[in-house]
Amino acid sequence: MKPAGILGIILVVAGIIMLAYGGYTSFTTKENVAKLGPIEINRHEEHPVPIGPIVGGVCIVGGIILLVSNKRSPV
Repeated sequence: MKPAGILGIILVVAGIIMLAYGGYTSFTTKENVAKLGPIEINRHEEHPVPIGPIVGGVCIVGGIILLVSNKRSPV
């Protein structure tokens, strides 16, 4: 299989995973809630970073275009 076909398959699979999964937890923030002498109370909050469905759709469409153009080339 040609490199364009392999890249097309990878893009389609990545797009499907992006649409199915939707996002991942990227970073955690730490907030100081209270400080009473040597005692500190902190709160950790996770903030998800969404991967837009548009990006997943673009990956799928781009992969399909690569696969179709790979099959039509005579070489």
